[in-house]
Amino acid sequence: MGRNDDGWHLDEGELLAPGLSALRRLGGGAAYEAWLCFDEVTWSPVVVKALRPSQLEDESSRRGLRREVLALATVNHPVVVRGLRDGQDGARPHIVLEHVDGPRLSSLVRRYGRLQEQQYLPLAIDVAAALHYFRHIGWTHLDIKPSNVIMGAPARLIDLSVARPEEDARRLRHPIGTDAYMSPEQCDPGAAHQDGGPVPSYASDVWGLGATLFHAVAGRRPFELGDPVADDVRRRFPQLVDAPAALPDDVPAVVAETVHACLRRDPDDRPLPHEVAEALEPVLAGLPRGSLAGFKIRG
Repeated sequence: MGRNDDGWHLDEGELLAPGLSALRRLGGGAAYEAWLCFDEVTWSPVVVKALRPSQLEDESSRRGLRREVLALATVNHPVVVRGLRDGQDGARPHIVLEHVDGPRLSSLVRRYGRLQEQQYLPLAIDVAAALHYFRHIGWTHLDIKPSNVIMGAPARLIDLSVARPEEDARRLRHPIGTDAYMSPEQCDPGAAHQDGGPVPSYASDVWGLGATLFHAVAGRRPFELGDPVADDVRRRFPQLVDAPAALPDDVPAVVAETVHACLRRDPDDRPLPHEVAEALEPVLAGLPRGSLAGFKIRG
């Protein structure tokens, strides 16, 4: 069954669940379908992530839904999308999320190319603040990427579908995340447990921030796409063996140094999230005053 067929095919106004009227389909992933709905409880538009029909009896998908509900109940930060409620036991198991208005970073780069400093600096500082909070409460996001960042003031981090406590992340034995933006330790964590190498942690999210900021600054990924079906992890994940691509020459030196520091292969060599923000805040503060219209200045 193709993904387009594995959906709920709701008409506008049809109830996805009690009190949730479908407005339009937003997209989705392998296990979920996302819908913009009108919510009669909050009397406002909301985003509803519902398990696809094929996943209703899949225990792994059910477990993932429960994990995301827990993550949304635990994480409370102004840069992270809020969970409003959930319906795990209904005909269409789902989570109700606040609707965040704004373009995804991935869409913005795809349409207009690389961002300007007054666009990418605030988003990097915002996401770094969220990652500082994740580390403070002992959680990891594990899927920081341009399509999970919504531009705004502040930027918003979405999709906690693979987020988990850091102690659980450190026990992972299979890749979790999105291939092009995963840290080296996320690519083959099972091998790390065998040979004593680094395992996923909060530092993996710092790598994800570095890869995301690289995409915003350069208008492209830091690494070429690997072969998703390759048996050799080094062919599937070029970040295990390759250095990141060069940044454009006009990128401020501090920004380039910060991006490359986040993308260091050894997680112990990467900066802490708050150090990323501290490095970039003076660059933002030094921009011409007129270029900061509509952006929140910190510092």
